[in-house]
Formats: sequence, structure tokens, C-alpha cells
Amino acid sequence: MKASDSDKVSDCGDGVDVLGKMEDSSASTAELSERMGLLDYMKVMMFITIAERVVPVSDERVQVSDENFDGVEVIVYQPTQQEESGELRRAIIYLHGGGWCLGSSRMGPYDLLARHMVTELNAVIVSVEYRLAPAYHFPAQFEDVYHVVKYFLHVDVLKSYHINPERIAVSGDSAGGNLAAAVAQQLQKDPKQPIQLKAQALIYPVLQALDLNTPSYQQNQHMPILPRTLMVRFWSEYFTSDKSFLRAMMANRHNNHESAALLKFVNWSSYLPDSYRQTYNYSAPPVVTGKSSVHPVGPHHLLADPRASPLLVPDTTLRLLPKAYVLTCEYDVLRDDGLMYVTRLRNAGVDVTHEHYPGGFHGALMFITWPTDFDIGHRMVDNFVSWLKQNL
Repeated sequence: MKASDSDKVSDCGDGVDVLGKMEDSSASTAELSERMGLLDYMKVMMFITIAERVVPVSDERVQVSDENFDGVEVIVYQPTQQEESGELRRAIIYLHGGGWCLGSSRMGPYDLLARHMVTELNAVIVSVEYRLAPAYHFPAQFEDVYHVVKYFLHVDVLKSYHINPERIAVSGDSAGGNLAAAVAQQLQKDPKQPIQLKAQALIYPVLQALDLNTPSYQQNQHMPILPRTLMVRFWSEYFTSDKSFLRAMMANRHNNHESAALLKFVNWSSYLPDSYRQTYNYSAPPVVTGKSSVHPVGPHHLLADPRASPLLVPDTTLRLLPKAYVLTCEYDVLRDDGLMYVTRLRNAGVDVTHEHYPGGFHGALMFITWPTDFDIGHRMVDNFVSWLKQNL
């Protein structure tokens, strides 16, 4: 992380410098291990998230259980005490972040967030343990989440958890925000789905893979905890383990004619406010065909799949979506993904609450426990839960 960048992130002060050093050290270790043929890059990075895992257990206020929804492991958090009035509860299906490659609902901050939502909202929280890349590539992660949502939205299942079918939301952060947005879109297209979501809450979501050089990717390419190189690695591993495709994505030369036709939905000169474009000039990523050193044959058909890149759907799809909450951070390579989605949703007539943190950085919501107990993380949680309380 550059010193000048650190000075700007006023909410966290020296803590962000520490995160930057930790992230640089982890990435360097992972790269060295991969080059030496010891362990895959993502397997090394997974050790970081494993160290943060806890064993979710019930307490006097929250009942925790491990369940299986249509073949997918989930953790269900619900209030221990039944409402004397018999009032039905809200429900939130929550999807953890980690670039589709890392993370778990069992990480301490996610466990803490789920308990907080249970007690503050009198809600049932379903945290999904979807399969991870590189062992499982797209669309395995999406399919796991979609199966959970479809299973959960059955009348009998909702009744067993005392849930109001008109007060259900899907939410997630980072890659989880991607999955939440994609599921909300696909669910609306299902004519056999009688129960629909009331809301979607997307926390610094990743929404498109076509242009990996937006202003926020350029501005924040060295920012922890998600530098550009790591985000591009996540995208590449989500699709394939072919390292040549990773090199193409790093060079932003990975689009073919099919995906390039959808760049109109990622045209940040149209969808970003002037203040976020700054001095950057829009230039569409080049379209390369055939084999080359930077653009070999790869999973190009996946780039245009809206289940991977929810920003790519037409307005007719967006108009059907439930109300949305979108959180973005200034110091985040994914900032512009969220901003463009906010613009497109509003243009389509969707009720959107956009909360931008000028001093925020990617992953800040996770830093709510010792030793990385940041005020900005607590403010994000409080504002997020407050929105759910008012809108769900």
C-alpha cells in the first residue's frame, strides 16, 4: 500500500497500514509457494481464513444449528425465545465473501454479524457454505446458493422457522454480494417461484468481469485488503485454473466478441458520476480473437453470463428486482461496480439506498473483532442492520 493512500483512509489510521503489510506478506508467501510447486496460491491464502474460524454455538439469545438445504450445508441462526405475540419473523439469507475461493460462514466476524442480526431484527439468518474455487469453478457457487434459496422459500420450510414469506432478503459482501445480486435476478425469472424476495442488500459487491481497469481498479490497485492483482486472480480462478487466462485478465485483454457486445452495460463514462471518473478517460477493453500469448482459448462464454456478472443484464430484467441496499467504499477496486449498478437500478425504477463510505476500504465490515476492531466496521454493521430494520 502506498503511504499517500494510507493518509487518505482517515477512518482506520495506522490499522490499514498493518493490514497492507499482512496482505503483502501473505500474497508473497502464496506466490512463492506456487512458483516452487509446493501449494497452489489459493490454498496458501485459505490458511488466513481458516485461522479466523470459530465454532458457532447456541447461547441464551441465539439458537445455532448446522442444516442441509437441498444438499448444501448451511448454518441457521434464530432467536432462542419465541415471540409471545406469535408474530412471524424476518429472514436473511447471507452469503460470505472471499472471491469465491476463500472464506466461510464460520469465520468469527460472520458469526458475530449473524448473531447481531438475529437479536436486533428478531430474524432467522441462513448462512450458506457454498463450494469454493479452485476445486469447484463457476457456476457451482451460484448453483449452491440458488438451491438453498429455492429450498428455503418453500411454504413448509418457512412455516417451520416461523418466517413471514413477505419479509425475506438475500444479502452478502464482496463475492457474496455478487451471488446475492445474481440470485435475486434469476429468482425473478422463475415463473414457478411463488414466493419472492422483498429486498437485496449488497455490500461492496463485485458485479462484472469485462472491464478490470475501471477508475476504481486503477486508483486502488495497491490498496489492501483487495489489490487489483488479487481480485483478478479471484475472477480467473472462479472461471478456470488455466494460468494463461489469468494472464489475459491481468492485461485486461480477455474479452471476445460475445462479451464485448455487453460492454455497453459496463461503460463507466455513462454510469459513473463525474466525481468518480476524475481524470480517467474511458477506453473500452480491446477485443482479441484466436490464440495469442495474452489471449488463449478460454472460458470466454462465461464472461457474458449474468449469473457471474449481474451488471450485464438488460433494463427489462432490472425493473423486476426488489428494493436494494448497496454499500460502496472509496478505497476499493470494486467501488465502480457498485456505483454503476446503483445507477442502472435507479434508471430502471428500482428503489435503491446507496451508502458510500469516503474513508472506507474493501472488507471493512469484517474488522469488528479484536485485534482489528475498527470503528468504520461497526458503523457499517449498524447502518446495514438499520436499513434492514426499516425495509424488511
